[in-house]
Amino acid sequence: MDSPALTELVAEYGELEQDLADPAVHADQARARKLGRRYAELTPVVKVLRELESTRADLGAAEELAPEDPAFAEEAAALRERIPALESKLTELLLPRDPHDGDDVVLEVKSGEGGEESALFAGDLLRMYLRYAERHGWSTEVLDGTESDLGGYKDVTVVIKSRGSDPDGVWARLKFEGGVHRVQRVPATESQGRIHTSAAGVLVYPEAEDAADFEEIPDKDLRIDVYRSSGKGGQSVNTTDSAVRITHLPTGIVVSCQNERSQLQNKARAMQVLRSRLAAAAEEEAAKQASDARRSQVRTVDRSERVRTYNFPENRISDHRVGYKAHNLESVLDGDLDGVLDALASADRAERLAAHSSG
Repeated sequence: MDSPALTELVAEYGELEQDLADPAVHADQARARKLGRRYAELTPVVKVLRELESTRADLGAAEELAPEDPAFAEEAAALRERIPALESKLTELLLPRDPHDGDDVVLEVKSGEGGEESALFAGDLLRMYLRYAERHGWSTEVLDGTESDLGGYKDVTVVIKSRGSDPDGVWARLKFEGGVHRVQRVPATESQGRIHTSAAGVLVYPEAEDAADFEEIPDKDLRIDVYRSSGKGGQSVNTTDSAVRITHLPTGIVVSCQNERSQLQNKARAMQVLRSRLAAAAEEEAAKQASDARRSQVRTVDRSERVRTYNFPENRISDHRVGYKAHNLESVLDGDLDGVLDALASADRAERLAAHSSG
């Protein structure tokens, strides 16, 4: 391990402690939150580093005294066994982090082939994510959605935000959710009791915190349409044209927002989501150009590739990327997602450790 780098990291940690103790820093909530997240990110690293240094010092002292007292020889043996585990833990903590791990996210769910049943499943997925957010004390805001006749969603966009300075924020937990989610069950619209398979697509990306997160978008690249907010089945629920749809002409990305009270507010929120989409697309393209082995999300629901299957007859959830299976489908759809998310995070961590070791 690079000692100068560790010394620099400990020095940064000390500076963060001083900054966060300064009341003036907390006058700027955005800065305080950013510093708090970095402090929370470094805390486990510094804790393990200090424990390792202390264990090595204790080992040295025990080895000096061992010839005079057998008890110290036993203590030295025990300390010697602890050091490799601490070194391994420190190596894991020092692996390069995803810079977005502490970010909030924008999450979109879109129904696919399967008509009304697919829309109902999209609604189930939305509820699953909203309940998961609730369990973690996160706040949620539905920006836009098109409901189906039976209460599902043809498409829906939600922002999920953490409330604290946890370095493992919303993105760290939900970043692997993007892709095609498949459901196998007897639809509410099925009169013969036959099991159908349908799918919905999930797209998740970090929320751009402000305009500086992505370059200013030229007006000529935008087409902005206003319309009346719609409810179930597309029926109008507003008498004013307050909903806003923004099309980014160069990429074809379309973002809409209808849940704010005014057209101006809806436009501002839609622009924020558009910047997040463009920033995520730019990062993905840069990673592709650099041959970075990042996980790619499935952008269309019509693709055969799928990330997860929800099988109602067997009460089973399966994540096909890591071979995860569990028979607790009801609780998963009620927001108990930690089992499958932990499996995905563990697999990702193992891949990064393997890449670090081979490098």
